[in-house]
Amino acid sequence: MLLALDVGNTNIVIGLFQGEKLVHNWRISTTRSRTEDEYGIILKNLFIHNGLEDIVIDGIIISSVVPPVMPALQKMAKKYFNIEPIIVGPGIKTSMPIKTENPREVGADRIVNAVATIHKYGTPAIVVDYGTATTFCVINRKGEYLGGCIAPGIGISTEALFERAAKLPRIELTKPESIIGKNTITSMQSGIIYGYMGQLEGLIRRISQETNEKYIVVVTGGLGKLVADQSPLVDYIDPYLTLEGLRILYEKNKK
Repeated sequence: MLLALDVGNTNIVIGLFQGEKLVHNWRISTTRSRTEDEYGIILKNLFIHNGLEDIVIDGIIISSVVPPVMPALQKMAKKYFNIEPIIVGPGIKTSMPIKTENPREVGADRIVNAVATIHKYGTPAIVVDYGTATTFCVINRKGEYLGGCIAPGIGISTEALFERAAKLPRIELTKPESIIGKNTITSMQSGIIYGYMGQLEGLIRRISQETNEKYIVVVTGGLGKLVADQSPLVDYIDPYLTLEGLRILYEKNKK
């Protein structure tokens, strides 16, 4: 079985594949101070909790936007699974030309999402990932990665609003019944959710106008469905896009 790890600034998303099928997935917090033993025990306990004590891990692939976490994860892979993991980064085979000024600075998560989108949904495409940051990635008809946009994530913006505005409370991120809030909480919910929907649709339209192209739009990330499920510009909401991309890259790069 394949173990795929997507290390984000807030969470590490873990996927377990049997062939092409994602059979289990988990989410743990990204903690930079954890050791290889702590990560190893966490994974083993997740397996045991799901009745997977006897599974055999044949391969491991890791993408990360948090470099300090990588040494511990690489040591964990060798110590607990006796596997040298594939790391998404410069030199990995993607079959996707990256047409940015400095391809090496493109985040691993963005590369993985783009590869998965090309494979699953085709081109041209815009991939929107709602994580700690909100990222837009643009892929042309030739399957080339052109670049995109990066904006503050929903969680970051919401927390900043609470911390910097003395009278505004922390709120639950749920969609209000009306865009016109009748109290402080629903007004904040409306501003955040519908505001980010406006950002989503506005950037998609501007990208389409600038390139004179109509795109397949794929949304992923923890809060993607909350923002995108009512937008007519979104074609697919795929919460497991990054894990699927890791599986595809593993197949391209395994020895």
